[in-house]
Amino acid sequence: MKMKKMIIVLICFLMLPAFSLQAQRIEPGDLHYIGAFRLPDGSGGSDWNYSGMAMTWYPQGDADGPDDGFPGSLFAVGHDHQQFVSEISIPPPVISPSKNPADLPVARTLQPFAEITAGMFGYLEMPTPGLAWLPAKGDQSSGKLYWCRGQHIQYQEPTHGWCETDLSNPRSVGPWYFGDHNNYTTCDYLFDIPQRWADENVNGYSLASGRWREGIWSGMGPAFYASAPWLEEELSPADSTISATIPLLLYGIDDPALPEIVTHDSMKMNDYNPGDQWTGACWLTAGDRSALLFAGTRAVGNTWYGYSDGTVWPEEGPWPPVPEWPHDNRGFWSDSISARFLFYDTDDLAAVARGDLNSYQPQPYAVLDINHLLFDPGYGITRYKRFNLGAACFDRENGLLYVMERQADEEKSLVHVWRLRGESTRIGDHKEPDCHLLLQNYPNPFNPRTRIEYRLSVPGHVHLSILDVLGQQCAVLVDRVQTRGVYKMSWNARGLASGTYIIQLKTAGQLVLRRAVLIR
Repeated sequence: MKMKKMIIVLICFLMLPAFSLQAQRIEPGDLHYIGAFRLPDGSGGSDWNYSGMAMTWYPQGDADGPDDGFPGSLFAVGHDHQQFVSEISIPPPVISPSKNPADLPVARTLQPFAEITAGMFGYLEMPTPGLAWLPAKGDQSSGKLYWCRGQHIQYQEPTHGWCETDLSNPRSVGPWYFGDHNNYTTCDYLFDIPQRWADENVNGYSLASGRWREGIWSGMGPAFYASAPWLEEELSPADSTISATIPLLLYGIDDPALPEIVTHDSMKMNDYNPGDQWTGACWLTAGDRSALLFAGTRAVGNTWYGYSDGTVWPEEGPWPPVPEWPHDNRGFWSDSISARFLFYDTDDLAAVARGDLNSYQPQPYAVLDINHLLFDPGYGITRYKRFNLGAACFDRENGLLYVMERQADEEKSLVHVWRLRGESTRIGDHKEPDCHLLLQNYPNPFNPRTRIEYRLSVPGHVHLSILDVLGQQCAVLVDRVQTRGVYKMSWNARGLASGTYIIQLKTAGQLVLRRAVLIR
């Protein structure tokens, strides 16, 4: 019997995605939070209320701006109703201990809001825009702003295009179909793939396009593809098709004849929850280390489709009455939410491109909880809780990660900033929080013992605990003050059922999570 269990564990371990050496990965502790800044007043017929769903860094922007360590500019989509785009400066971010937006600097408008899609889409229900700047590709003479537009309900519609960076004369081209792929997997977040990685793995396709659509319509996890619109010979006519696409992450099967992705429990992201909302993505690099990062919210505890007062919407009638405000917004709700970053190993994506892994096999290797950094973590019922995080983008030249927090400055968004791999930096009069590192437990999967290792950069109170996938505490391993250094311990999961558990390292300024799989 013992030998049989060992064989089962070995088989399950071999079925997991092939992970590269940890030294090649970017870890959560490599991200140092350095503060946030506010968005400016409205311009050009739109504003930043209900904004934050698309953003990209532009290295050539704000060329006459100050030499303050935050070069370039941001292009971002404003109010959901107009979906206009504006270019703004990047002021040095500040940490506000009291989470008061008035403490933060305000960006300047460099180009006022403009309609960059030339009115191609009209009204979109619950729009999902994407935006990414890439330098000149192929026969192009200038870098382009690539954009996409999706909506809540759609089926095989043209969604993508590009334009120039001069918003007063964008010269938009599109919209185009994104291959024959499902709209629910392609038209939300856009970001650049490092050219070297793209050349080595996906034929030079360096524009990533993807989407998470709740309710399993996009599969049971976030999706994205590598693409290269500039390789198409004829893309000027509207309704052309971008055929240069390669799926790199898709938790299901894309059947062009069906309006949603075909799913199965064997093809899902670990801890998948239909109430999650992954709204931003970018490809992080630091020297020879890398990670694919998704930003969004994790549904915690009981999740239901219906209204925030607990009313569940049945699959068939009779339909319940709509509750009164503020409970009248129908959608996915949960007991609580947690704003998080997911980290994927880019070697796993290369394995998908080679055909060594299926697109649904890569899994996040680390999770970073950032709820404690948000100005409005969304616990109130008056806002649609799952959308408190929006777009993400990365300044690859300076190692700066930008993430939108929606409706955190009244109805306006805020921009949060992390520095990757850099030393601690003093911004204004505030010191950035000290970061700690929680390594992946080993072995994983395990039965019933596994080793946990973590590093403290400064002394402080440490709470190391084990949670189940519903967020319920199963065990407390450490709850005391510890000095700076490296700590190793063994966790015995005797008495717990097989399944996925979360190792949680909590300090005064940081919360880091790791996933552990117990197989008996």
